[in-house]
Amino acid sequence: MSNPHSPAGYKPDTRFFGHPLPLVNLFGVEMWERFSFYGMQAILAYYLYYSAAQGGLGFDKTTALGVVGAYGGFVYLSTVAGAWISDRLLGAERALFSSACLVMAGHIALAVIPGAAGVGIGLVLVALGAGGVKGNATKVVGDLYEAGDTRRDAGFSLYYMGVNLGAFIGPLLTGYLQDTQGFHWGFGLAAVGMALGLFQYSLTRRMLPPISQTVPNPASRSEIQRVAVGTAAVLAVVFVLIVTGVITAGNLVDAVILAVAAVSLGYFVFLLRSSRVDGAERNGVKAFIPLFLSQAAFWALFQQMFTFVAVYADERLDRSLGGWEFPASWVQSVDPVYILIFAPVFAALWTTLGPRQPSTPIKFAIGTVGIGVAFLAFLLMPAGTNTAPLIGLLGIMLIFALAELCISPVGLSVSTKLAPRAFSTQMVALNYLSISLGTALAGRLATFYDQDDEAPYFLVLGGTAIAIGLIVVALSPMIKRLAPAVA
Repeated sequence: MSNPHSPAGYKPDTRFFGHPLPLVNLFGVEMWERFSFYGMQAILAYYLYYSAAQGGLGFDKTTALGVVGAYGGFVYLSTVAGAWISDRLLGAERALFSSACLVMAGHIALAVIPGAAGVGIGLVLVALGAGGVKGNATKVVGDLYEAGDTRRDAGFSLYYMGVNLGAFIGPLLTGYLQDTQGFHWGFGLAAVGMALGLFQYSLTRRMLPPISQTVPNPASRSEIQRVAVGTAAVLAVVFVLIVTGVITAGNLVDAVILAVAAVSLGYFVFLLRSSRVDGAERNGVKAFIPLFLSQAAFWALFQQMFTFVAVYADERLDRSLGGWEFPASWVQSVDPVYILIFAPVFAALWTTLGPRQPSTPIKFAIGTVGIGVAFLAFLLMPAGTNTAPLIGLLGIMLIFALAELCISPVGLSVSTKLAPRAFSTQMVALNYLSISLGTALAGRLATFYDQDDEAPYFLVLGGTAIAIGLIVVALSPMIKRLAPAVA
């Protein structure tokens, strides 16, 4: 039982199905944030490459998919900035609220500012805000429970139901509005969803524990000045590169890939060379390297749900149901349904197996091989425009989801297990950077898809993922020797 006089401000609270009542608040804000985020992302690629007559911007398809990938990579890259602001400036609760406001502002920009200007302003704001929401919402959920509270895992399960519920509903409603009223109506609905989340959050944010409002490691004035100067310098360099044409919409995704790869390498070098990391912890960081690469490969294929799969649903899928053609964006709602169904099954499976469950490296390998098999399964679909059967794509998406459940929650867990005591946040940031790198790669890889010659695309990507998974299996004994915690 929690101590009602805890200095962190915890009180016994079982008002929400045995859990603290503020969990309802966080469930709601994350549901609406995911509603707006995935609702917007489901129609983003189409907005970029549809012609002006169709309500889009008429970008070249290769450029459009690259922009989507760059945006996705930037979202996860910005989690690093969101964590720093939370830990050093605002505290998790205020950082969460501020980030959600940025998300709403970004959706409003997409809805009301026409053309490429709206895309540029809107995507930057949404990416910065979503990156801040991701880490800080998770932190605040954890703050509802004292150390050792056995309700913690179940509370996170309820919270992630909100995540997937929003991800399921968002594409359905924004996709329908985009299909019937136009893109800006869809973006506008995403803004309304985030506004509803902020409204309910503002009504009950005082219920959150005081620990969520404290700044764990306040930055000094000199540190803030250094970060501000460094940030301004980076922004100035990016501005110059854009103005001089070095960075363009066509190669933006490549710039993001290089930036994320450089930041990731810098993190690994820093952790491996730091005097505050002991020998055992250094071995844990080394063990994380092949897992990082495996996870990046997984997300490079999985995140093509918003790039290649979006195009596939638009141009290759038979979307007619009883004479009515459903919006292509509705395909984005399939994965959240599978996750809602199978996440509890996987949790129960791992619990039942206990020490007999696969080791962490093997789970990573299963996930990476699984996504490779899913891409090879596209080879079984009939050729031609809008001829691929819906049941076939639903089956492939099921493989996507099962592979995701083998690697996504495990990746976050292992990053906390292997984190050096002095740099636990940096290790979690590395986990997000693997997703960032993979997401940006998903945008670049999708540009190589050719509807008239599909087989090489599926064979190369599927085969490569399977090969990487098998390499992780081969490296598994070494990884477990370096880090027994992952055995």
